[in-house]
Amino acid sequence: MESRMSKHLHRAVQDLRTDLVEQFGVVEQMINMSVRALVERRPDMAVQVIETDDKVDAKDIRIEEECLKLLALYQPVAIDLRWMVSAIKLNGDLERMADLACNIAERSKSLDLFPLFKVPDDINQMVTITLEMVRSALDSFIEQDAELAREVISRDDEVDRLNVELIEELQSMMKTDTDWIEPAVHCFSATRHIERIADMATNVAEETIYMVSGDIIRHKHHLEEGKAH
Repeated sequence: MESRMSKHLHRAVQDLRTDLVEQFGVVEQMINMSVRALVERRPDMAVQVIETDDKVDAKDIRIEEECLKLLALYQPVAIDLRWMVSAIKLNGDLERMADLACNIAERSKSLDLFPLFKVPDDINQMVTITLEMVRSALDSFIEQDAELAREVISRDDEVDRLNVELIEELQSMMKTDTDWIEPAVHCFSATRHIERIADMATNVAEETIYMVSGDIIRHKHHLEEGKAH
């Protein structure tokens, strides 16, 4: 009975893994399109991102319900239990990334009212790093690769630094020309959402390390940074 149950659990976990990968693919596309909508002034892409959110929300609920059902039915232990707990958290992080992509899309729609306002070029580097973090975070989870997860965490400071530089550039634009205050605020909001997506990727990486080793490292790297200063 136990052997058969473990086979059922293994099959169910594989199905869940597939669902999470599919959900990630949709969310990654939403992030890409929301940023393109912002930088390239593509309102059609912004609308598509926002319309996709309901699909992500529905799948988020299905995945969470399946995880809870498996926890109750099989009562997994050790790494199986850690995987299930981490999967629930990853699922939630993906849903929040989708919400952040929608927020970026909304800001891009607001910026369409200011066709002469140019989004700072540096935002492209910030987006590139953030998307690499998101992709690597999911890969680390699927492959149970704690080393890759640690690399993701180490890049979060890079995104934070770029965000600060962008804020300073936007503030300078607002001081130079008061006509740019409103669009610059919309752009500032968008960069903040991008920075939050990088934070979500870091969360996924931290959960991966917990899943693989059982170590809870949440907040630890921030504490270490504080000691260094």
